[in-house]
Amino acid sequence: GRMFGFEFPENFRYPYMASSITDFWRRWHITLSTWFREYVYIPLGGNRRGRARQYFNLAVVWLLTGLWHGASWNFVLWGLFYLILLVAEKAFLLRLLERNRLTRVLGHIGALLLVGIGWMIFDLGEAFRIIGGLFGIGTAGVAAATMSWLALRLLPLLAVSVAAATPYPTRLWNRLTGRRPALAVLEPVLLVAVLALSVACAVRSDYSPFLYFN
Repeated sequence: GRMFGFEFPENFRYPYMASSITDFWRRWHITLSTWFREYVYIPLGGNRRGRARQYFNLAVVWLLTGLWHGASWNFVLWGLFYLILLVAEKAFLLRLLERNRLTRVLGHIGALLLVGIGWMIFDLGEAFRIIGGLFGIGTAGVAAATMSWLALRLLPLLAVSVAAATPYPTRLWNRLTGRRPALAVLEPVLLVAVLALSVACAVRSDYSPFLYFN
């Protein structure tokens, strides 16, 4: 975009650092959330016409958000899933989660778990089997051993992914380049290397249909 003179707004702001579902949607797909807020939620009245009307407006927004992802029932259920969570937070839960540092940590853990479950709803046929597997249901014997081996094999990638989902690598890089400006020259080189690696991984992987084809 910048090569053609466009300045796009930030679209993802470390969403997996979120301390609640409300916080997650302030960080995830910011341009989509902003569009629905400005062109659907606020024109419907937002939160200015009482609690019941606010919840109705949220229901409309999340129905449309689900259908935006795809025209099938699993996406409608995905929207309903987040609607229930967000209404619960607005009603009482958010006040409890923001009470102190401990509750924010618990909120963070809960948000990670719920968001992970939410992504599984995208494939409703597999969702219940995978969710059961997370809690040890149906993963006995050979399946459990296979998953343990895969987990160990993918541990380095998991560690890198966890680090990359936080702002700490960026802060460390900024501190290093602040002390040694010559290192800043390496930034475009590193970005091109990561891009090349990502393209190579995408080409090597199995065929995956376009998510929004429906």
